[in-house]
Amino acid sequence: MARILLIDGNSILNRAFYGIMGNKMLMTEDGTYTNAVYGFLSILFKVQEELKPEYLVVAFDKKGPTKRHELYKEYKANRKGMPEELAQQMPMIKEILKAMNIKIIEKEGYEGDDIIGTLSRFGEKNGLDVTILSGDRDNFQLATDKTTIEIPRTKAGKTETDYYDRNKVIEEYGVEPYQLIQVKGLMGDTSDNIPGVPGVGEKTALQLIKDYTDIDKLYESLEQGTDNIKGKLREKLVENKELAFLSRELRKN
Repeated sequence: MARILLIDGNSILNRAFYGIMGNKMLMTEDGTYTNAVYGFLSILFKVQEELKPEYLVVAFDKKGPTKRHELYKEYKANRKGMPEELAQQMPMIKEILKAMNIKIIEKEGYEGDDIIGTLSRFGEKNGLDVTILSGDRDNFQLATDKTTIEIPRTKAGKTETDYYDRNKVIEEYGVEPYQLIQVKGLMGDTSDNIPGVPGVGEKTALQLIKDYTDIDKLYESLEQGTDNIKGKLREKLVENKELAFLSRELRKN
């Protein structure tokens, strides 16, 4: 079966940058930093050798606001800017990928994750096996029997990889991959400044989705009084219904 490899460019470059640092980052004689580029290409070549994909796409974020900022202006408001040592390597890796004839896709108003989500479903519908290479576990929502997410970990120049297909996600979280969007809607995501329901953590969110399947059915049950949720948790859910639905929308790929 033919395979398409989808690479989350920003995520992998970021992982490579922080995975190869130390006291002295790699740089050229003129002082140009290259550690992220070196790490990115090392990961790319390793995965290419293992999978030998027939198709390969690298998706990058574009600068500027996205459709999520239109929904919630505080989206990613807690994020610090990209370190200059990393920022100067971004055009370099894109130039190298283009020279290697590797397709790069980036689109105004969308994140690389959105592009990967669209291409993964397109690949499946066209009979391809799909591998997503990313350091972002939010992509677990895309895992199926034909789509696998690979999470590389680089330390001291060495890269190890964790593999997540549908069965692995169910084993680790106890819910279907697509239900992780519902879980994030309830618990939020501090890394992207997605609020969720205040006071609801991962354990509680997972249990609620196991019990009620999704946020829609959870709130139907709350409104009809057929739920078995008591005390402060029930109050928090009722008071923050809009945040739960908003957070779910912000987390969709």
